[in-house]
Amino acid sequence: MTDTTGWDVPPQQSWVRGERPDAPVAFDEADGVWTIYGHEEAATALADPKTFSSAHVNDLFPIDVPADANAGNLLDLDPPDHRKLRNLVTKGFSAKVVADLEPRIARLTHELLDAVEGDRLELVETLAHPLPVIVIAELLGLPPADRELFRGWVDVLFSQQNNPFSTTVDRADLEAELAARAEAVGPLFEYLREHAVARRRDPREDLISALVQAEVDGQRLTDAELVNFCGVLLIAGHITTTMLLGNTVLCLDAHPDQRERLRADRAGIPTAIEESLRFLTPFSTMARATTRAVALGGVEIPADRMVQVSLGAANRDPRRFADPDVFDARRDPNPHLGFGRGIHFCVGAPLARLEGRVAVDILLDRFPALRVDPEHRPTFMPSPMMTGVRTLNLRTA
Repeated sequence: MTDTTGWDVPPQQSWVRGERPDAPVAFDEADGVWTIYGHEEAATALADPKTFSSAHVNDLFPIDVPADANAGNLLDLDPPDHRKLRNLVTKGFSAKVVADLEPRIARLTHELLDAVEGDRLELVETLAHPLPVIVIAELLGLPPADRELFRGWVDVLFSQQNNPFSTTVDRADLEAELAARAEAVGPLFEYLREHAVARRRDPREDLISALVQAEVDGQRLTDAELVNFCGVLLIAGHITTTMLLGNTVLCLDAHPDQRERLRADRAGIPTAIEESLRFLTPFSTMARATTRAVALGGVEIPADRMVQVSLGAANRDPRRFADPDVFDARRDPNPHLGFGRGIHFCVGAPLARLEGRVAVDILLDRFPALRVDPEHRPTFMPSPMMTGVRTLNLRTA
């Protein structure tokens, strides 16, 4: 098993430390939430949006959520609404579009690493954050120079350390917390609204312009739908790659023999990235809500109950993966759920994989002695929904 003693992961992510859930599906009395831990059970739930609904989650939230707050949010939609909106961006992330980005991603990676001075670098600040932010910003048509604004908003959105899906949380505390977060990220939505208004006046060759002009059932997207849609693409479009890249470098550092094997044979990098997604799953938890009573994992989940699908735990299920607590860069096949499954499978998965492959390849080229700085322990994102390095200090010599 990989030594994780120096990895400060959130306490809810016990599987990272090799702790095994007692059952594939269980009820958490403290949070009032059912959790799916098993791989087969998680895959079943994600493939059945009729029973395990995304839209119904908001109905079970302890407080009322304004309709505009989730309008156009792909993550909160069920068929047929989900399919209609997802179709609007499918072309923007097609295989050809993504493949054509490889030279740009390589140039950006070299430019960002050219700025490194001395023999130390902090990977997230230097590369893992700016690289995917610049790429997704350019696709959307946003100024890449605004990337520090984006990072600040993301930090606020994912700063919550308690279970965000709990149904037993104090109502007043939750209202106060959500009000504070809404105030903090309000500028993000105003920022996106301003860019949408500008594209209505002056369309360009970018994704925001395409969404502004798109129609669903003969209707243009409302401002709320457009802003939320772009917000999801901007945030999810970079934070997954940020965590993926940092996690992969961290895992390879813990296994120098596997790192050196990749240095000698770069064809193995994609397989190593898939193992990173399994071993340290960036978005490790998804929320669903049951629309009917359903038997799963030997228990019956009642109707109208909040459900957490623990992708991180499912990706360590010993019924599906041999030696699940071992990082194996040559693991194949690797049917992990790191990008989800079913209708909500990450639309940006091909782009994240490409960015990860190109960046790891260049890091291996440029820094033969790259290793984690022993004087600075890696830190992780505080949110229980995420498993990813927040800071990763490295030495290059």
